[in-house]
Amino acid sequence: VQLVESGGGLVQAGGSLKLYCVASQFTFSSSRSCMGWFRQAPGKDREGVAHIDSDGKWYAESLKGRSTISTDDANNTLDLQIDSLQPEDTAMYYCAVLGQFNHCRGVLVGIWQQYASWGQGTQVTVSS
Repeated sequence: VQLVESGGGLVQAGGSLKLYCVASQFTFSSSRSCMGWFRQAPGKDREGVAHIDSDGKWYAESLKGRSTISTDDANNTLDLQIDSLQPEDTAMYYCAVLGQFNHCRGVLVGIWQQYASWGQGTQVTVSS
């Protein structure tokens, strides 16, 4: 699985961005694998942002209510819409596919880092 993210950029606080993750050798819409978005700010650990598994969708508390994870069947992308962006959302955003798992609620980030396929990331910078 090869993943490539895009859609990041510089945005003012309160703005919105939609991030995209395109996959090769993997079809998001037909997969029951765990697939998700993570972020990592400078000097901080990588954290989960949102994921989809066979149970549904999960969002981190910090983004709940202002983010939406979805798949785009036509373009075979895993998308992440984030609204009401704040400076603390500034980070490199990564998508990942954890093919060995169908249920990933509670799966530690370390497991994702060890076993998942990752993209190279897309930078999101939010100015105040």
